[in-house]
Amino acid sequence: MGLPDKRPTSGALASKLRVTKKLAVNNRGAIKLAQQFGDALVCVRHRTDPEARYRYTTVELLVDKAEVQPRQVAMVDIRVHPREYALRSVVRAAGGTCHRSGGVWRLPKRVATVLRLTNRIVPPR
Repeated sequence: MGLPDKRPTSGALASKLRVTKKLAVNNRGAIKLAQQFGDALVCVRHRTDPEARYRYTTVELLVDKAEVQPRQVAMVDIRVHPREYALRSVVRAAGGTCHRSGGVWRLPKRVATVLRLTNRIVPPR
């Protein structure tokens, strides 16, 4: 038998490896890699295979920077009868506002989905 292969292995194996040590960029053991990768280096990890026969060194790099576009919050109208006091309190606590007369409340669609109120959504005119 020959010596073990020193070449990096595929990324598929990385999911089976256990992280044994995580190093910040300025820690001993990461300085050479920091010089190699520069400001793109985020951290260095040492991992071992399931049999703990080999130690693998992995790096986390910044590869892209893009401005985040905020999502548009979809608002919906929910019908709540004026005498449904408990439900009205829940909708108000979740950030709902009374939109117009007649028991219609306005709140984000995500909140309505979480509260399971999608069957009460009033279609837009």
